[in-house]
Amino acid sequence: MRFGIFVPQGWRLDLVGIEPADQWPVMRELAQRFDAGSDWESIWVYDHFHTTPVPTDEATHEAWSLMAAFAATTSRVRLGQMCTAVSYRNPAYLAKVAATVDLISGGRVEMGIGGGWYEHEWRAYGYGFPPAGERLGRLDEGVQILRQAWKTGRATLDGKHYQVEDAIVHPRPLQENGIPIWIAGGGEKRTLRIAAKYADYTNFSADPEEFAHKSDILRRHCAEVGTDFSAITRSANFNAIVGATETEVQQRLSTVIDRFTPFLGADEAKAYVHEEFATSAAVGTPDQIVERLTEIKSLGLAYSILNFPEAAYDTSGIELFEREVIPALA
Repeated sequence: MRFGIFVPQGWRLDLVGIEPADQWPVMRELAQRFDAGSDWESIWVYDHFHTTPVPTDEATHEAWSLMAAFAATTSRVRLGQMCTAVSYRNPAYLAKVAATVDLISGGRVEMGIGGGWYEHEWRAYGYGFPPAGERLGRLDEGVQILRQAWKTGRATLDGKHYQVEDAIVHPRPLQENGIPIWIAGGGEKRTLRIAAKYADYTNFSADPEEFAHKSDILRRHCAEVGTDFSAITRSANFNAIVGATETEVQQRLSTVIDRFTPFLGADEAKAYVHEEFATSAAVGTPDQIVERLTEIKSLGLAYSILNFPEAAYDTSGIELFEREVIPALA
């Protein structure tokens, strides 16, 4: 199993209490820490503008600005977004941005991309909020533009949602076959079919039963469109809290609840953290996490991307994961 890790950027209220002027140094130092070792293949950020689970005035740093910054301040780890919302940027422009970041990084960019879902920020930024079918239609056309631009240096598409004519994207990415594309989302009729057509990687549910089901749907779409299912690497995201004992795990969960309480209230914070963290396969003692991830690995999970809500404040859980979980699964 391969491993990536999210760098806190504020979206999940994971920089609360850190002054804005100090947030970039925190993010940079964490990225460089992950870059310096060999445990993590990649670092990731989210492409969102407003915090979750509720919009607040807390910081949410922009994904592609961070991509460029990490490209210039790291040297080994690959750089991804989980995931870029295709409608937030014209795809031809996005192809140019990603190609530039790929050059800055020396050929280390991954393109995580999806249809987008966070209605509050869509409307706040003036994008409207079209129906899911339209958002996924934009995803299909947008990925076509990206692939064409990176492989040929130019893109032309007279689509239903996007029209570009001889858009020049030079220099092209350094990566010989263009930037790897991760299609994020588990929609069975549209998203997984788009993944079957274009994806190098997929990213969908980490629940074992659902993961197996989505994998079967993806396999069927691959057969229908004539692509190689085995060539697509399947990934999932996990919220992660690791403790040496179950008591320590509960203490760490309580700290996360305390951070969310001012924004959600005590009862809702407790319910949210239980739903998002306490039920995650990557929350527990190292032995518990290894057992759960081994089960999902047996179903075809090849790449896990971990979000540690404590990362900006305390890396001891990450160190425990690196020491006892990764060696058992890598």
